This record gives sequence, structure tokens and C-alpha cells, in this order.
Amino acid sequence: MTVHAVLGPTNTGKTHRAIARMLLHRSGMFGLPLRLLAREVYDRVAARVGSEAVALVTGEEKRVPARPRYWICTVEAMPVDRAVDFVAVDEVQLGAHRERGHVFTDRILRARGERETMLLGSDAVAPLLAELVPTAAFQAHPRLSRLSWSGHRRLTAVPPRSAVVSFSVADVYALAERLKARHGGTAVVIGALSPRTRNAQVAMYQAGEVPVMVATDAIGMGLNLDLDHVALASVRRFDGGAVRPLDPLEIGQIAGRAGRFRRDGTFGTTAGVGSLDPDVVEAVEHQAFPAIRRLQWRNPDLDLSSARALKASLGAPAPRSFLRVARDMEDERALDALVARPGVGALTDSAEGVRLLWEVCQVPDFRKTLFDDHVALLAEVLGFLAGPEGCLPEDVVARRVERLDRTGDDIETLMARIAAIRTWTYLSWRSGWIRRATWWQGRTREIEDHLSDALHERLTERFVDRRAVVLVGAAPAEARLGPGGVVKAGGHALGRLEGLRFLAEPDIVGARSAWRAVRRAVEPVVRERVIRLAAAPDDDLATDAEARILWDGARVALLVPGATALEPRVRLLGNDLLSPEASALVRARLEAWVRAEVDALLAPLRADPAGELGAAGRGVLFQVGEGLGIVPREAVVTVRDLGRRDRERLAALGIRLGALY
Repeated sequence: MTVHAVLGPTNTGKTHRAIARMLLHRSGMFGLPLRLLAREVYDRVAARVGSEAVALVTGEEKRVPARPRYWICTVEAMPVDRAVDFVAVDEVQLGAHRERGHVFTDRILRARGERETMLLGSDAVAPLLAELVPTAAFQAHPRLSRLSWSGHRRLTAVPPRSAVVSFSVADVYALAERLKARHGGTAVVIGALSPRTRNAQVAMYQAGEVPVMVATDAIGMGLNLDLDHVALASVRRFDGGAVRPLDPLEIGQIAGRAGRFRRDGTFGTTAGVGSLDPDVVEAVEHQAFPAIRRLQWRNPDLDLSSARALKASLGAPAPRSFLRVARDMEDERALDALVARPGVGALTDSAEGVRLLWEVCQVPDFRKTLFDDHVALLAEVLGFLAGPEGCLPEDVVARRVERLDRTGDDIETLMARIAAIRTWTYLSWRSGWIRRATWWQGRTREIEDHLSDALHERLTERFVDRRAVVLVGAAPAEARLGPGGVVKAGGHALGRLEGLRFLAEPDIVGARSAWRAVRRAVEPVVRERVIRLAAAPDDDLATDAEARILWDGARVALLVPGATALEPRVRLLGNDLLSPEASALVRARLEAWVRAEVDALLAPLRADPAGELGAAGRGVLFQVGEGLGIVPREAVVTVRDLGRRDRERLAALGIRLGALY
């Protein structure tokens, strides 16, 4: 049996090599650091060998066919007592993680394939691996692409194909809101998402429907994303004990997601963070990090004879100086809290009771609410399991599970329900804890799918302008003019055309990227309208009582004073979608129509009466012209001097002499 330590930075193809190596063996097991990543690798392996040959095992999700050859697991859920030819453990440097590290250290020490074992991770863990596994053969792999520092920039200046990373859900949401205003939309990836929701969000990003994503460090654990740039919006995180700065290895793990295969990538920070220390930048660019000095460890041989013995064995000293005993773990705190509860003490009188107590303590707190609430749930579960029935009552399970199958709520509520259903999925997979376990496993997965789909919809509604998506995606939708002048693209209303004026939906104007995309989409529609107007017959144009020029019943321009009363000018109604050339074309057409209208309506007043009208007739003609065709009779003093010939000639020109006008 050989052990290979395959170490190197991100984007070296370690996971790909391990999968390929596993499939050369008759059977294998792959332990991965995240449920999301386990699901991704499961899909890849199942596509190669068929789902009937692959099992997926995580804390709260198990897909185990009748005779699986390959087991894809989270590191915590690896069934290490199962004999397989090949075993791989990914991201072994997480043995230094405060909360999860002891599990990774245990796998480094104990998880072995009968023929081959691969330990994958960062070079930083190499010295400690050499101490723990002296027979390991070390393989170093260089990064396939270059990673370069690009400095710090404003959040709104982050380029497309970027991931902006922060470490709290509240910060992720705030960043996503700002990026939506700038880019029209963003995908959101956080560790609390179910695989189904995460995959839907990533698929939206990968398809180019949104130009950026906002994420927690969940993207730093080998998830394959098409990223050109990673921007750190924070360099501090809460590690379960305190808020602390990121170490260079953590920054390198996250920044290393930029670039894929042989395409180079860049990393930087947002303006609020400022520049990184030059030594850190150099370490990340060269993927050369200080060696890890300590790994977390927990005694694998627990004494379950009594609660006191269990506590003592949990605190047993580590066998090596660089192994640090894991303390203040969630399950150990749950043990202390449960033992202090009335009625639980009786369980600690037997090894069987202590074993059950410890198994209940290890139920993960997926909800991450108040610890007392988690302990209360564990106490209830323990009470039923230790009771006469020895399992959770069907009516209790049904009541707790079915009330979670509600999707008409906000993001935070849906995420809380997904966390709660994960707890019940986990419980359903514990042997003998729930009757009809297989049925409840299917039911909880069904509810999680419902909630996940609803969560994806809520995230998209909140952080993506769907109209911007159809306009700036990989295949932008064409804008079309519909009934009533409504302009739509991809089924989404963008606004309305009134003549040549585009009146956008109010919420579009506030989102700069969406507005730019809408402008680009609508400009061809406006251009086509300009061409139609330039060729429109005179009968399609008219004026109203407020001196506005109408085309197809819509206002397109105003008549404003010109050099003389009979030579008005045309002012186009505001439309910044018209190019200078289009504006000139429209103005020329409307001015030609105005001249024709003036000629047609007031032609008699433009006639040269020389030799045909006398002085009195010419005076009448002048004053009627000044009045634009109508003048009070009493104001025209020359009417009294009109002779018969002038009257006949004025009548021939179409001028009527009424009693008052």
C-alpha cells in the first residue's frame, strides 16, 4: 500500500488527478471538505461510471445504491472502516482548522486505501505530513496559470468575471445590493446554501447572465468557477472564537480561484480594505506560504464507560508536540450541557447509554441559532431515543418536518428552513432513530429541493434585475416594440415609446448598468422609428392646440417662434437616444412638413398681389397675415376703402369679410 502526498497551490489539477487515479482502481473513497464540493465530484464521477456505481455520503445527504464501487464523501462522513482499494483526502491543510481540524488530522493518520492513498493539499502542510506519514511519497505540482496582484479598487469598478469575497452573510448581501446597482445583478454563493441553490446560482454566473458573483470563502475549497479576478472585500473573519486577520495561506486559497487551467488570473482588494502587505502579495503570487506548525487532534479511542470517562478521554494529551488537543468543540459543549440536564444522568450509568448520549451530541447545529436552542433539540431527541420506543415518534417527525415545507417567505426564513430540514435529514440517516427512515429521507430531500428552488428565486429577485439579465447575458435578447408602444425584451417590459421618446420603467433608470443595457437594446427600435418618421406621409402628422407636432397620435416636437410669424421653428421633444444624425433627419422632415402646412393653410397671405390689389386691398391682406389668417374687422381701417375689384380679388384668394372678422 502506497501513500502519495500530492501538494501544491490552487489550480494545479490535484482533484482531477485524484479522480482519474481513483477510477483506475476497482473501488475507492474520496473525502472532500465541503458538501458542495462533494456533490460536484459525485456528479463528475457518476457521469463517468454511472450513478449505480457511486455513493454520495455527507452528514445530511446519502445516496447509496445497492453495490457502490466508489464513495464520495465529506471528510467528516467518510466511512473509514470500509475497505476500498483507493482513498483520497482533500485539503489536508485543514487539519489546522480550529473547529474541524481534528477530523482532517484523524483522516491523515487513519484513512487508508488497501492499495493506494492520496493526501491532497497545500505545500504548507508538507513538514507535518512528513512527520505523521514518514512513508509518504511527496509529489509537487506547479500552478497551471499565473496569479497576479492587481491592487485595490472601488467595489463598483470590479471587472466582469469576478468574485467579490467577504466572510459574513450580512456583508455578502450588502455587497450584492451595491453590485446589482452597478452591474444589473450578481450571483450569491455562501456555505449555507444547499447544493441545489448553489448550483443554480453558479449556473447563472457561468452562463454569463450576471457578470459577477459575491461569495464567502466557500469558493476557496476547490469549487470550479470561471473566474478572472478575485476581490477581497474583507481580510478579517470570525473563526468561531474571535475575529482575526486572514493568514497568507487563507488569502492564497481564496485568491487562487482566479484563473482556470492555463488562463491567468488576478486578485486584489476593494477600496475599503486597501492594499495588502507586500510580503503577503508576494506569497500569494508565488503560492509560497509559511509552513503550518500545528494540527488539531482528538483522541480516536474514546472511553464510553461513563460520562466522566468520556470527558477525560476527550482531553487526553496528544501523542506529538505539534498536535494540539481540540477543545471547546460543539459536540463537547453539547455533552456538558446535556449531562447537566435533569434525567440525563441516568443514561451515563451504562456504556450503551453514554454511547447514545455521545451520538446525539454529535448531531451538527446546522441552524447556527442560539446554542441553548440546539441543546434543547438534542435533549428532545435524546429523550425519545432513550424512551420506551427507542426512536423518534412518527407524529413528532411528521409535525416538525411538514411545517418546514413552506416556500412563500423571504431569504432569511428560507435559509433557516433549509438548515432545519438538513437536521431532520441527518436524523433520518442515523440507523434506527426514525421508523420508515427511507421514506423520510426521500421526503426531507424533496422539501429541501422545494426550499432550494424558492431560495434561488428569492436570491435572484433580490440581487438580479431580470431585465438586465436578458439584455447583458451571453446571448442578449432583442428589444421589440409591442402594442401601445410597450418595448419588451425576453418577455420583460423595459418601458414605452411615445413617438420617438423612450420612457423607461422607473426602477431601470436607477440601476446604471441596467439603464445602459436598456439604452443599447432600445436604440435600434428608436432608429427604426426615425426611419419611419422620415418617410411618413403628410397625413400622418398633425398639430394640437398647444403647438405640439404629433406623429401617429404621439408628441414628437414643439412649434416655437421663428424669424417671422409665418416661419415657426421645430424643437424636438427631449430624447437622448437620438443620435445627432437622427435628430437632424427628424428635424428636417418636420420643418418641411411645417412649411408645407403653412403654405397650404396660409397660401393667400403669401401671394404677391402686385398689380391686382389696390392699396386698401394690400392693407387688408397684410393685417390678415399678421393675424395668421384672422383679424377683428374693426382693427382693419382700410376695409372702408375697399373697392369692388379688391373685394372680388380678396374673395378669390379665399379671404372672407365677415361682420365681426
